[in-house]
Amino acid sequence: MNEAAAAALSQTNFTTLDTVIVVVYLSVSLVIGVMVNRFAGSMENYIGAGRKVGPWLGVATMTGTELGLVTVMYSAQKGFTGGFAAFHMAVIAGVATLFVGLTGFIVGPLRRMEVLTIPEFYEKRFNRKIRILGGIILVLAGVLNMGLFLKAGSMFIVGVTGMASEGAALKWVMVGLLTLVLSYTTLGGMISVVLTDYVQFVVLSFGLLLATGIAVVSLGWTHIFETVHQQLGVAGFDPTVEGAGFGWSYVFWMLITAGFVGSAVWPTAVARALAMESEQAVRRQYCLSSISFAVRFIIPYFWGICALVFITGSGAGADLEPLFFPADGGPAPLNNLYAMPVFMGRLLPPILLGIVTAGMIAAFMSTHDSYFLAWSSVITQDIVAPLRREPMPTAARVRLTRILIVLMGGYVLYWSLFYKGREDIWDYMAVTGGIYFTGAFVILMLGIYWKQTSSFGALLGLLSGLLMLFGLEPIQIASGLKYQTADGQWIERLTSPQIGLLTVGIAIVLTVAGSLIRPDRAAEPESSAGESGA
Repeated sequence: MNEAAAAALSQTNFTTLDTVIVVVYLSVSLVIGVMVNRFAGSMENYIGAGRKVGPWLGVATMTGTELGLVTVMYSAQKGFTGGFAAFHMAVIAGVATLFVGLTGFIVGPLRRMEVLTIPEFYEKRFNRKIRILGGIILVLAGVLNMGLFLKAGSMFIVGVTGMASEGAALKWVMVGLLTLVLSYTTLGGMISVVLTDYVQFVVLSFGLLLATGIAVVSLGWTHIFETVHQQLGVAGFDPTVEGAGFGWSYVFWMLITAGFVGSAVWPTAVARALAMESEQAVRRQYCLSSISFAVRFIIPYFWGICALVFITGSGAGADLEPLFFPADGGPAPLNNLYAMPVFMGRLLPPILLGIVTAGMIAAFMSTHDSYFLAWSSVITQDIVAPLRREPMPTAARVRLTRILIVLMGGYVLYWSLFYKGREDIWDYMAVTGGIYFTGAFVILMLGIYWKQTSSFGALLGLLSGLLMLFGLEPIQIASGLKYQTADGQWIERLTSPQIGLLTVGIAIVLTVAGSLIRPDRAAEPESSAGESGA
């Protein structure tokens, strides 16, 4: 990076006072983790908060988890590259969440069964082998899915504070953030997650709305819309038009991914439903959360759009345009994930910038702690415990869960440093998550609402999710699904959304066919999870 680029990226309103605000806020989070440690003695408390969460606290903690810093970053990236057309994902998320709340789709029956994890449902509905397989696939997909969270969150901090020109800054920020998350997640479990999510919900809601208002006043509505049209054309407003990374196949893929999976199938969201005090509270929580599920996308999309306007609109950010949009034959463009945090660092005044940054770091922690708890508890509850011949003591379960959290943290750090795929982070997450949810969505839906679904059909449906591995760019290139022409243009034989839709279709066909070919015996009961779900 040359001196001019370094100077441009180092311009920020972040001051020493903002640093103090961030440090104090994070210190409070650590204190909460230490104070609630004594309440996390059982697995029900550690991963389910004792099932004492009411609807209003549930809304806050669900929003806090789903509005993570990685959500803000990948959504801003989509707004930066896709303009207002990206809003279709927010609409889908809100409508699907409302539908789940009104009908209790999937989450209602799961709460009635009083399971702690989705694989536990597999055992109650099918058998223990399906539970173990489902747990393994879920962990594989989940851990891969969060592989770039740490890098995205660290890029926000580096960009907003003006450290982007320092080569080692990103790595050190990664290590610091990871240490912070691991410390209080291993101490307090889901109880600390719920409490800190609530605090984050309040702080971040205030910061997001105020920052959005300042962006509108600074750039102007007319200028924002005109610049988006100038840069992206019709594709910047219509998601069905090819050209901004979307199209009809992408919209249908989002109906599954951002819609029903994000609200009713993804474990970190379902974990909140399973921690609720009753099924009625679950449904009310989802109805209330439908607005926040849409807003959590809309505001970051808009921030990304404003970053595009700021950088390309011949205004105060004109010095950044050559960095993100270099001329042909020039240096490689700067990673567009930096666009939004650099814009925010220049837009927001001191103190407010510190509050927003503190809220974002809290958002980063709430997402990581929820994901770490989700995947580690699945390994403990749904893989290790069912494989043991003797019941696993509660203390051993909690201890193993904490050890797994630390090991996952090491993986996340490694993957963030070495993964070289070039797809947008949201598209990466949709593909990796699809390894689990393409099969799980089908198995949950059919297993709950179609009595003829058999264990063999569930086995085939779960395994079909592995086809989503072909949606990852390195595997696409290796398999020939994506190749580069002589003039340097990349061509995809099948896009990731198309692979996702095909995988869902294959999962449905295999599950139904497998259930009809090999139904469960009439004498084989829908067995209880026994001690493994305790």
